Amino acid sequence: MSDAAKWYVVHTYSGYENKVASSIESAVENMKLHDLITAVNIPTETVIEVKDGKPNEVKRKLFPGYVLVKMVMTDETWYLVRNTRGCTGFVSPNSNKPIPLTDEEVEAMGVEKHEIEIGYAVGDSVRIVDTKFAGFIGVVEALEPSRNLVRVIVPAFGRDVPTELRLDQVEPIDE
Repeated sequence: MSDAAKWYVVHTYSGYENKVASSIESAVENMKLHDLITAVNIPTETVIEVKDGKPNEVKRKLFPGYVLVKMVMTDETWYLVRNTRGCTGFVSPNSNKPIPLTDEEVEAMGVEKHEIEIGYAVGDSVRIVDTKFAGFIGVVEALEPSRNLVRVIVPAFGRDVPTELRLDQVEPIDE
């Protein structure tokens, strides 16, 4: 049933993000709703602040006042989240019928990481399976798995064209 789970944005009182997230997680444990509410996330970033000349690593909330919840929307789950202390409601035009985030929004926010197995390395020939160069064969010039990018040199239009693609837009060529 967790295949139908979608990400929803929940608005909280300022500074209550951690309290709301832990309250939802506790309620899920107590009510045994693991199959309906699968994840609670507060997007953060790690930044280096320099204070008194010393670098200090600090976690900062990307969206203060918001918590992301991956859940199957039912009356029970809606009620549980909506009535959590510190929660003001779902972010939606109508808080009685929340709208989930799209897959593109979830990916852009970096909430869910999709592991892509890379079957090629720098210098290998690959086939492009998506974009305007679909079907072309190129050579991998650089890999950046952390950014989900691969740079491929594609011979096109009588010259070598460097192209940045997502890791899933190319496939290795079996030689």
